[in-house]
Amino acid sequence: MAQFYLGDIVRLKKPHPCGGYEWEITRTGMDFRIKCLTCNHQVMLPRTEFEKRVKKIVRSVHDEK
Repeated sequence: MAQFYLGDIVRLKKPHPCGGYEWEITRTGMDFRIKCLTCNHQVMLPRTEFEKRVKKIVRSVHDEK
């Protein structure tokens, strides 16, 4: 299971209606809040649904430290 941290950039399997694939994680826990990097729209998802939708971690804040 992948580890997700605040500020990570993830790519989802399907695009947002605005056309963006990449999202920034702004809240973690039982629910995740993610922000579209193209239009800044924010969405809350349960952890299980979020983990199903993630294709890959584009940039991890944890790796940069």
